[in-house]
Amino acid sequence: MNLPNYFLADLPPEAPLSPEMIAAACHTLKRNREKFLRPRPTEEIIKILCEVAAEWLSPENKFRKLALKYGPAETGFSKPVLEKGLDGFFRRFTPENFRTLLEQELGHAARLDGFVGGAMARGPQLLVHIAAGNLPNPAIISLALGLITRSAQFMKCASGTSLLPRLFAHSIYELDRKLGACLEIAEWRGGDAELEGALFAETDCVTATGGDEALTAIRSRLPSQVRFLGYGHRVSFGFIAREVLRDDTIAEIVAGAVDDVVAWDQNGCLSPHVFYVEERGAVESDKFAALLAAELAKRETVEPRGKISVAAAASIASKRAIYEAIAVHRADAKIWASQNSTAWTVVFEHDVRFQFSCLNRFVFIKPVPDMAAVLRGVDEFQGKVSTVGIAASPEATASLALIFSRWGATRICSLGQMQNPPLTWRHDGRPALGDLIEWTDFEL
Repeated sequence: MNLPNYFLADLPPEAPLSPEMIAAACHTLKRNREKFLRPRPTEEIIKILCEVAAEWLSPENKFRKLALKYGPAETGFSKPVLEKGLDGFFRRFTPENFRTLLEQELGHAARLDGFVGGAMARGPQLLVHIAAGNLPNPAIISLALGLITRSAQFMKCASGTSLLPRLFAHSIYELDRKLGACLEIAEWRGGDAELEGALFAETDCVTATGGDEALTAIRSRLPSQVRFLGYGHRVSFGFIAREVLRDDTIAEIVAGAVDDVVAWDQNGCLSPHVFYVEERGAVESDKFAALLAAELAKRETVEPRGKISVAAAASIASKRAIYEAIAVHRADAKIWASQNSTAWTVVFEHDVRFQFSCLNRFVFIKPVPDMAAVLRGVDEFQGKVSTVGIAASPEATASLALIFSRWGATRICSLGQMQNPPLTWRHDGRPALGDLIEWTDFEL
């Protein structure tokens, strides 16, 4: 892949990084921010982001072509899955969506430009992101939101995971070199105390996505004055109410559930591990499971699952063997699985307890008598649930949303949209822009 060496991640793999290089990059970012980013009007930054997104949606865009050519090998997602995921993501970049986000988070779209109603918002001078390597979208949206807050940004990616954030940064650089000069992308193996010490010494705010232990380790190494925004491990599940389990609606419901499983190969905190299916619908819960399995088989021909590690495949095979043995001895347990591969698996069981899936298109279907049974099943994960996908009548959906919200779920959406949150989504229930900015009050 032939890209200019604009970012540290563009250097050859054998090129060593040093604390001095990291510190120098941070100093350059801060200078560039003062000259090229801080004076920019919000509307101008939004316009550039939307133009970049529009380019990514064009089949002829060179960065999109590079992503789809080299992305499957680096990310593990097949080309159709990667293409569909990126298209769904970049379609959210519209002026209307960004303005709605600003008004939601700041009360007024112009509060990053100056005082409005006696208050002005400002972002960090240097914003550092410690990016997770499993999905590209969180890293890209972090860079976009950081630009809106007028923050210079240094994104540290795990080894071998910088391709898509780097391509996005290059696409900004090509459209507006001065804006691109306020970004830095680098990658190295996590836990390098010297490199990360040099980086943390220069920043005002650090965002990080990862496991709870990793976040605790990062927090412990930050200077006391540095703000830390950590996004830890969360789980998600779906609920299908009996009133929509009808012959005239079942195909749509199954398609939506499969969309949620296939999107990003069920990786990430927004993907469902379990679908709870209310009993006594016109289409019974085991029939729903069978239809889901059939649809997953169809999708495998057009949106194949990507390659997974030997360890991940072994985990799927091991769990399959357990449920195949259970299904032999219990009439109320069933399993459907792809033949001669681990591409997809559906397990049906009468046990309301939430189960961790192996992911990679391995999903549990659990029949329940009512909503109370669902809450009992997920009780130990209260406070750890990211998204609940619902298929129900409009009236029931509003009631269910209130119940799940009071229980502690931070996002509730329609089935089929679990991995497609809007631009205004509050990650883990926290404001996307609001956590980044500080305020100045002007009192006359």
